[in-house]
Amino acid sequence: MVERPRFAAKVGKPDFSQDSEGAPNIMRILLSVIVIVLTSPCALAGHPGSENADLHAAIEAFDRAYANNDVERYFSFYADDATVYFGGARQDIPAYQEMWTALMKSGGGVELNEMSDLRVQIMPSGDVAISTSFIENRTRAADGTKTTSKAFETDVWQKIDGRWKIISLHHSGIPTEE
Repeated sequence: MVERPRFAAKVGKPDFSQDSEGAPNIMRILLSVIVIVLTSPCALAGHPGSENADLHAAIEAFDRAYANNDVERYFSFYADDATVYFGGARQDIPAYQEMWTALMKSGGGVELNEMSDLRVQIMPSGDVAISTSFIENRTRAADGTKTTSKAFETDVWQKIDGRWKIISLHHSGIPTEE
């Protein structure tokens, strides 16, 4: 007698017979499918592929440059025609850079800039991405006054001439609970 293959399709009722280990064949198959479907997105979610390592490195370097008051490096991540929104209005990049340079020269600067809950979405084209995160910030003015704030930031990145650049940044303050 020739034994049929285990996974051969057959017309009629499903095969609930037990295999040599006593487990129903159909149940083992269903369980395997469920495990594969549920674990695949989880396995991919927290681990950026090596093809996106340069994007994640740019996001981290941009944040680090801001936190370390490295004005030149920080502004090098903006595209020439980037749009930036914070403080309730669109900002002019050259004026923003001028303001930061003056703040650093006068003794002010960033004391704390912590990014959390970073999420990155890469568009199908592979050359545009959106990063979102929460920001906790403490800034020192030239007179020593310190300001602490929390915000949500959305950055749109585009790969331009082989480098990831910010083409749009939207920084919205989160009101403090009183």
